[in-house]
Amino acid sequence: MKHNFGAGPCILPQAVFKQASEAVLDFNGLSILEVSHRHKDFVAVMDEAIDLTKKVLGVPDGYSVLFLQGGATLGFTITALNMMREHKRAAYINTGTWSSGAIREAGKVGIEVLEIASSQDRNFSYIPKGIVCPDDVDYLHFTSNNTIAGTQFHDFPKAKHLVCDMSSDIFSKEINVADFDLIYAGAQKNLGPAGATLYIVKDEVLGKSTSQFMPTYMDLKKQADKGSMLNTPPVFSVYTAMLNLKDLQAHGGVKEKQKQNDAKAALLYQEIDSNPLFEGTVAKEDRSKMNVTFKLTDESLKEEFDKNWKSADIVGLPGHRSVGGYRASLYNALEIDSVRVLVEVMKEFARVKA
Repeated sequence: MKHNFGAGPCILPQAVFKQASEAVLDFNGLSILEVSHRHKDFVAVMDEAIDLTKKVLGVPDGYSVLFLQGGATLGFTITALNMMREHKRAAYINTGTWSSGAIREAGKVGIEVLEIASSQDRNFSYIPKGIVCPDDVDYLHFTSNNTIAGTQFHDFPKAKHLVCDMSSDIFSKEINVADFDLIYAGAQKNLGPAGATLYIVKDEVLGKSTSQFMPTYMDLKKQADKGSMLNTPPVFSVYTAMLNLKDLQAHGGVKEKQKQNDAKAALLYQEIDSNPLFEGTVAKEDRSKMNVTFKLTDESLKEEFDKNWKSADIVGLPGHRSVGGYRASLYNALEIDSVRVLVEVMKEFARVKA
């Protein structure tokens, strides 16, 4: 058994893998890979995926759920275009690589970006505090979890029109969707395989953009009117996401998953803080429960430690190439037993070196 701590595309429940693989060979007489997205059988899949998203996250009335393509990277542009209003100005919180990308793409479509808070001064190792959003902006954008640096918003900022990229922690904990005008998330962390992007958008903000440049595909009003079927959706990714949401609901939903994720993170952070050979890389109060980043206190031990964790069938542990160190991603489907294996490797390494 491999213990997959990869940051994404990432682990999904084994039962979901099995069901999805069976559908590749037989989905009501065809492969799920060849079935028409207009066929009633797949329309039912899309409807169920949307319904399950609403149930699992407690999405209130007055919101549309969409499954589109392009990843969160396209979402940077889609967000800016759809949320642009009379000010043509937006507030952004910069907490790492992906929020920096969102800032860059918003500027390309005519948004004046106000970077109202940033943690770049300390290499994105903390979450800015005391954030106040100006009144004269169209929206406030932030990234809830930062997969590279390993920080996470544990308290969300406040704004009249709030937008969030939740790609790496959606479905990992309870949220109040009603606080947001728009949430978007790439599927390949806690939702499903790469290919689909989830949008949860308040209906009253649809069709209100003042942008002079709005490609049809990027218009969330047009996408909502077509039920995510304006063009061919990512059929297999949506199908697998639907299976994963069913599995999540059957095992206690987001509330239960949050308890499990809290326990996994607490176990690993406790070892990092108590083991003299390791140290965390971000402010303790802002540590991510999805992406645990840490490093050796003595980098000369790297080759030996790497050999140890690899021999324990652990994969995906190296940190992002831009920061180095280690990153253990604790997404929903990773069992706590895998965390225990990593912790034991770290303990044993310290015992040997004592």
